[in-house]
Amino acid sequence: MFINGEWVGDKLDTFKVVNPATGEVVGTVPSGGYEEAAQAIEAADEAFPSWSQATAYERATFLKKFHQLILENKEELAQTMTLEMGKPIKESRGEVEYAATFIEWFAEESKRVYGETVPSHVQNKRLNVWKKPVGVVAAITPWNFPAAMLTRKMGPALAAGCTVVVKPSSESPLTAVKLLELCEQAGFPKGVVNLVTGSSSKIGKAIMENRKVRKITFTGSTEVGKTLIRQSADQVKRLSLELGGHAPMIVFDDANLDVAVKAVIASKFRNTGQTCICGNRIYVQSGIYESFLEKFADSVNQLTVGNGMGEEVDIGPLINHAALEKVEHHVQDALHKGAALVTGGEKILNEGGGIYYTPTVLKDVNKTMIVMEEETFGPVAPIQKFESEEEVIALANDTPYGLAAYVFTENVARGTRVIEQLDFGIVGWNDGTPSAAQIPFGGMKESGIGREGGHEGIEAFLETQYVSIGI
Repeated sequence: MFINGEWVGDKLDTFKVVNPATGEVVGTVPSGGYEEAAQAIEAADEAFPSWSQATAYERATFLKKFHQLILENKEELAQTMTLEMGKPIKESRGEVEYAATFIEWFAEESKRVYGETVPSHVQNKRLNVWKKPVGVVAAITPWNFPAAMLTRKMGPALAAGCTVVVKPSSESPLTAVKLLELCEQAGFPKGVVNLVTGSSSKIGKAIMENRKVRKITFTGSTEVGKTLIRQSADQVKRLSLELGGHAPMIVFDDANLDVAVKAVIASKFRNTGQTCICGNRIYVQSGIYESFLEKFADSVNQLTVGNGMGEEVDIGPLINHAALEKVEHHVQDALHKGAALVTGGEKILNEGGGIYYTPTVLKDVNKTMIVMEEETFGPVAPIQKFESEEEVIALANDTPYGLAAYVFTENVARGTRVIEQLDFGIVGWNDGTPSAAQIPFGGMKESGIGREGGHEGIEAFLETQYVSIGI
């Protein structure tokens, strides 16, 4: 763990980090708890006055050095990521590059935190709006994007003048450890960035009880997000929450079939289907239903399953046995209720303990099936036929989630009509990979609060202060 500029925790108990592709232990990490979190919060609080008073240009210098170091260490970071959570190595390299863009973007955004001069209603007053960093930030990151989710939170927080305590997932903490090593190399002052690993409940308790933590930024399940909302109420802590999704992918008759198939593959099977914005419900209009199924299944059958360290691998392991059980349950429930298996549907457990599920396509699904009601978080593509715009809009919106949606049509009028009626924070139109550092990422309904990335991303770490000056 990295607290107040020092690597600590060598005397604590440890927990193992296991490669889900092989079952092998790839590292051990200190099992910290309430006390260590409290120490990290104290260090961040002590560092806050000087860091917040540094100029935006001074903060940007540290961020730019950090950005450079991430790119210089891309291969080590990518391999670490693949070893601890199974992501195919080519995707891990892409994630490292993506993670670096958040640091670069917010290094520049730090210089664009503008206040306002408001016209006064009387002659002897001058009205100003100032922007101030919110304070100590606790960043809680998920296992599935251990680099990008960390930089997407750290980047704007540090750029705004906040200090940070990072709590990575215990499934994939090693990438965070490496990134904090790079922060140290970049020369961030002591206490500005801190890392605690270990018990989520104990560390979370320290974060939620400590009044010095003014802001929580979390990516994870909606269930945990709701718990954080309840726990934050006593102190009215600021929250940014990027929570669960259940993304619909709508393919109309007039879609470019090749574009649609390629985009659905890219979205659905990225990170073995373990992403919050991956397509979970695929709706295909009746006129191209069979032709889409044929072309899509052919493409899915070309995907290579295996250990993520293989350069040719497209589908790595699931993160753990609970994830495998969930995927199996969703598939079996759909088949029991009348869906047909087009391809896949098999689990693979290798002798070393690797956890795999073949990329799977189901047809003739409907909303009575769990796979169309709950986020699967696995390589399963359920496909349902629809007839009209009105029908598919109702199906797409019939969920408590509202993170991402996808629409495939060559008709601009149709695309505009449909997207205006979709209750989702992110929409890909003929695009299966809409994420970027410069755009506002976040959801509607139970998919979260706030936006990350873009110029909105830094606002989440700033307070607005109105100043009325009598002259």
